[in-house]
Amino acid sequence: MLSYRYMRMEMDGNLDGTQSRSASDITGTMMSPGAYMVAPRKMTMDMHMFGAMYAPNDDVTVMLMLPLIKKEMSHVTRMGANFSTESDGLGDVKASALLNIYRSADQRHRVHLNLGVSLPTGSIDERDDTPAMANAKLPYSMQLGSGTYDLLPGITYQGYSTLFNWGAQFLATHRISENDNEYTLGDRYELSAWVARSWSQSFSSSLRIQHSSWDNIDGFNSELNPMMVPTADPKAQGGERSDIAIGANYLFIAGSLKGQRLALEYSVPFYQELDGPQMETKSSLNLGWQYAF
Repeated sequence: MLSYRYMRMEMDGNLDGTQSRSASDITGTMMSPGAYMVAPRKMTMDMHMFGAMYAPNDDVTVMLMLPLIKKEMSHVTRMGANFSTESDGLGDVKASALLNIYRSADQRHRVHLNLGVSLPTGSIDERDDTPAMANAKLPYSMQLGSGTYDLLPGITYQGYSTLFNWGAQFLATHRISENDNEYTLGDRYELSAWVARSWSQSFSSSLRIQHSSWDNIDGFNSELNPMMVPTADPKAQGGERSDIAIGANYLFIAGSLKGQRLALEYSVPFYQELDGPQMETKSSLNLGWQYAF
């Protein structure tokens, strides 16, 4: 199978725990300074993910995923000046395998293991101009990769009936070591469950709930001042979030497009608790294309 996926994530405002924090709460004023000199305001991330998948038999599938990422973030300083930074390029390439460990006799229940590794192909040395410095090192959330080899274990269950399919999945990202800039991104954990209904041979819709948690950064990049902006503070990076997502899926079953699949999913958070102040996620949009042969 060949695949392409476009994802756009939008963030706006800041949370500390579950409480909203305005830019002035973060920076304070010249007469009454806050904890940081700069506050992030909005961020968008656009990702183009190209993938290839091959199944040599019914029990093993291998995959390779290549992401191209663009990030933009707007800020305001304690003095009230506005500025933006951006980064773009190749992210961390992921190689993985799906191993079937259970299949019921009627083929309606399946369990497989997810085993993968993330390669440090994404830059951790992105720079841009800021009011304080030309060509400044960008904070952690604006970098394109982790800088480390990361293990990607997981397990997935799927069930099927005539009109419905459902499932649950647990995925983890475990950082193996420290990167060249002397820090390690926090480990990440994701638990999701979904149900989908087929309305015809071609069209189905889905509902999915996902809970994610991630740790703070261990170590720090000596080029970043943790008192400048929250995104440069290694102790303001962890948190957890729960999302609900609705999706639609269309499979071409005849004609020149036979075997191709189009998918759309839109998700919004219904719970966030962040080790902030940290940017608040507002929504995520996924558009996908797959061609199986």
